[in-house]
Amino acid sequence: MQKQRNLTYFSPQNLALWAVIATLGAMTPAQAEPKSETTGAESTAPAITQVAQSPLAPEESIEATPVPAAIAVPEIQIPQSQTIALTPSQASELSPVPDTEVAQVTAPTPASSAEEPSLQAQTTPPASESQQIPAQTETAEPRVLVAEVRINGVEDNVALEQRIIQAIETRAGQPATVTQIRDDVNRIYATGLFADVVATPEDTALGVRVSFNVVPNPVLSRVAVQALPLEGNQNITPPEVIDDIFGDRYGEVINLNDFQEGSNKFRQLQQWYQENGYDLANVIGIDEPTADGVVTLIVVEGVIENIQVNFINADNEPVEGKTREFIITREMELKPGDVFRRDVAQRDLQRVFGLGLFEDIQLNFTSGTEDPTQAVLNLNVIEGNTGSIAAGGGISSASGFFGSVSYQQQNLGGNNQRLAAEFQLGQRDALFDVSFTDPWIAGDPYRTSYSVNAFRRRSISLIFDGGENEVRLPAEGEELGDRPRVNRLGGGITFSRPLSRDVFNPSEWRASLGFDYNRIRITDSDGNTAPVDEFGNPLSFSGDGVDDLFSLSLNAVRDRRTTFDGATRGSLTRFGTDQTLPFGNGSIFFNRLRASHSIYIDSPLKLPTFGSEEKPHTLAFNIQGGAILGDLPPYEAFSLGGSNSVRGFEEGDLGSGRYYLQATAEYRFPIFAAIGGAIFADYGTDLGSGDDVPGDPAGVRGKPGNGFGYGIGVRVNSPLGAIRVDYGIADNGNTRIHFGIGERF
Repeated sequence: MQKQRNLTYFSPQNLALWAVIATLGAMTPAQAEPKSETTGAESTAPAITQVAQSPLAPEESIEATPVPAAIAVPEIQIPQSQTIALTPSQASELSPVPDTEVAQVTAPTPASSAEEPSLQAQTTPPASESQQIPAQTETAEPRVLVAEVRINGVEDNVALEQRIIQAIETRAGQPATVTQIRDDVNRIYATGLFADVVATPEDTALGVRVSFNVVPNPVLSRVAVQALPLEGNQNITPPEVIDDIFGDRYGEVINLNDFQEGSNKFRQLQQWYQENGYDLANVIGIDEPTADGVVTLIVVEGVIENIQVNFINADNEPVEGKTREFIITREMELKPGDVFRRDVAQRDLQRVFGLGLFEDIQLNFTSGTEDPTQAVLNLNVIEGNTGSIAAGGGISSASGFFGSVSYQQQNLGGNNQRLAAEFQLGQRDALFDVSFTDPWIAGDPYRTSYSVNAFRRRSISLIFDGGENEVRLPAEGEELGDRPRVNRLGGGITFSRPLSRDVFNPSEWRASLGFDYNRIRITDSDGNTAPVDEFGNPLSFSGDGVDDLFSLSLNAVRDRRTTFDGATRGSLTRFGTDQTLPFGNGSIFFNRLRASHSIYIDSPLKLPTFGSEEKPHTLAFNIQGGAILGDLPPYEAFSLGGSNSVRGFEEGDLGSGRYYLQATAEYRFPIFAAIGGAIFADYGTDLGSGDDVPGDPAGVRGKPGNGFGYGIGVRVNSPLGAIRVDYGIADNGNTRIHFGIGERF
């Protein structure tokens, strides 16, 4: 029975199979001959040798797969990935064994021995069955008995041997097919541990011995990174990051699966790139491990080849833009040649959007036109309306009935320069205010801005208004005297810049320097000059109702707030000085000093809220003061009282002086999603300097000179900022509701 089973396995079809298997490795037709006990096998040898070229294809393809010595992306990406990422299916594709070739091998029929008739009888199908051979070959592949499985090449590395045993399906004492053995070769390759694998079947008296001859990969000693492009890369991958990820593999046989796309190691590396903002960085392949165990990763860093600005409309169709491209690109910290970083790009987009010129900004990438390993950063922007014009009219105490027209353009000439003009023609006067601002002088590396303005204004000064006693201009006849108006005609220029060379990050300090000229004239409502009030107190420094002020201004701000509107943490400090020059009417010469400091801290007291528990409760404190040294025109005195001073008092009703000191404490808390509240206390004093002002305008009007107020307020978030409504109670018992936009400080 045993012999009969062996004969079954060595039918003519199986003999052809043996020949095919033999060609996988070292088996030759001569070795196969004793097993078959037929002479016909010799005649099949040439055909087998020819067929054997196909099974050798996997080994040849693997050995022949080139690893480019020089890194060139088009060559590296494809050949290396094929070499390293060779899958069983890919190997099968490289070494197909056509069923038709097997059919050709089985065609010769041995017929020389005594058993040949029975063998032939058992193995040669009837004519009708012969016609069905191709169908049988497709549905039932011939199988052989495996007597022994050997693994060669792993030396005494038991772990490697176990990996192979676990990987293959061929087992001693079990039948196997050509496809199964070929798949075993692929499975061994798929472990990633071997540089070469050859399966060698060999006929023995007990069956077929299948030997898997393997060449293990080198022992991993180091993982290196080759960044692309070769010129201009920034080596964004620190060696210690590579060591942290791959260090646990050092000293072990290189497992190429660790360097496959989707492997845990690669995911760790890709995650590091993502966490550090290198969204375009990617491992595109590896070089063949060196003999000393060095594996080099080929990494495309995501270098920016160019930044392209595209103007589109709401339908994403290209349009001609008005804004000059450098206005956009100069706000970009990312430059051509830099490696793309997500966090930097986000800040860049915020700055571009902060110009107020665009409705939407989209960012995408295309491959570099000169180097495919680089990227072109495309900024697709939708421009918004930047101009406005308005007209109106009304009645005011300063001008009487009036009509006005205003025009604003925020993107003059596409240069992000701003022009604002307002003209008012009133019953008593014609007023105007024109300003031009360039927020960043072209070519300046430090974001220096300047503003030029010219104006003719009229207002009722808080210095000459309010208080318990109403003091007016001298009466004409029996009519009540008019209220004094302060008319200013002049202009100036101011330069400003952050005190930091890093123009892309907020600077704590910012300074400004300006010069302006004012011709001040005190008049009545009809525009007649009024040098004194009804008590003969001077209203101007020169005494004739007309003064000239030439002044230089220097201001500095240190802003450490976490947010600019509705600050909840941090501090804000301001210093300023104005020095007038003794020119013109009055030859006024004085120096005005101002200082203010605000701090914002987390409040230990937290009132109950309604669905806004995550919003901060803030304690805000402000102290400020000022002094005027030298000459003092009365209309330049410090005014106290009102919504931005001591609440509960009317504007300017608390006092006016040469000096002043003011302090405020607020507790700001959320109520609903868009509504907050505040509890406040204010104090202000002129430090007894009210009578130092020429004409003592505060004293003659009965202003107390110091006082405090307290109250509660509501804050309503709006697109314009927080709408502030405060109910203040003054220490004299008066109450007042104050309105404003934004927090008081």
